Amino acid sequence: MSHNSFGHLFRITTWGESHGPALGCVVDGCPPGLRLTPEFVQAFLDKRKPGQSRFVTQRQEEDRVEILSGVFEDERTGCPLTTGTSISLMIRNTDQRSKDYGDIRDSYRPGHADLAYDLKYGIRDYRGGGRSSARETAARVAGGAVARLVLGNAIKVRGALVQIGTEKIDRANWDWSEVDNNPFFCPDPVAVPRFEAYLDRIRKAGSSVGAIIEVVAEGVPAGWGAPIYGKLDQDLASALMSINAVKGVEIGEGMASAMLTGEENADEMRLGNDGSILFGSNHAGGILGGISSGQPLVARFAVKPTSSILTERRSVSSTGAEVDIRTKGRHDPCVGLRAVPVGEAMMAIVLADHKLRHRAQTGRDGAMPFPLPPHSERFE
Repeated sequence: MSHNSFGHLFRITTWGESHGPALGCVVDGCPPGLRLTPEFVQAFLDKRKPGQSRFVTQRQEEDRVEILSGVFEDERTGCPLTTGTSISLMIRNTDQRSKDYGDIRDSYRPGHADLAYDLKYGIRDYRGGGRSSARETAARVAGGAVARLVLGNAIKVRGALVQIGTEKIDRANWDWSEVDNNPFFCPDPVAVPRFEAYLDRIRKAGSSVGAIIEVVAEGVPAGWGAPIYGKLDQDLASALMSINAVKGVEIGEGMASAMLTGEENADEMRLGNDGSILFGSNHAGGILGGISSGQPLVARFAVKPTSSILTERRSVSSTGAEVDIRTKGRHDPCVGLRAVPVGEAMMAIVLADHKLRHRAQTGRDGAMPFPLPPHSERFE
């Protein structure tokens, strides 16, 4: 199986299966001299790990990360620093129950990747889906932690769940400080009781539901991204779309921009007292022509309902028989809940890559100074 890597100058390669002994991530392109500890990576993995509430799978995984390479603790500094070589991160699986999948070894679960994998490769890991399992995203979160080190403290990447099924937040109540206070990563405290009651009904029925997650990056300088085939929003959409169970991605106003007039959609500009550029709105989501504008980057992605449900569904088997199938085991009634830290990680990975690409092409971390010098002076 190819295509396990993402990125250019900052690049991650994930490996491992849901029910294998371990999974992990190899990071290439991380600059040297950054302080990287297991505790730093662990903080992000803890946000994603299962079993933290009744609304997610009860599989009990500690998701303890081990750093196998790419870090050296110099006695002169007394702290582990990246060396510039490949960083290998490993997370062991400790609570897999492969016997839960014995009954469906030869049957294809509707909505899952089972059929497609078998048709492509002629072999598949039926134990939890193997590489197609959402468990693979733990490795992405580990790689995303390294990406945050590359970005530095000036850039803040945060995600929140804004919709579960038909239940939406009220954006007038948005409070980032509430995101870590509830099991939904919800920024609207008023919506939390509604989310709880709604998802409890779904969970007790043995069914599942989808969700929409919003990821915002603040502090991104203007100038990141390149026209045509290296657009920042292009890579961001690709990164978010690569997350398991994601079926839609939008940047800024996204699909809703089709309902706006040109006057409404244009983000007007004025000069601030210090000569900086001020925007009146951010329908573009912080990206113009594939290049960051200096405004916050805003992206949303839709996660489909978990395909593993208790209700019987019609399907076929690898032997050519028609079957009725339902999935046993421990599953998320809304896998979108744990997709929030995954979305943050993929945003951070894209930005780290574009930071290094921008620096390589221009020698700077950000945009040209404004006001722009005359054309003849720009490259002196």
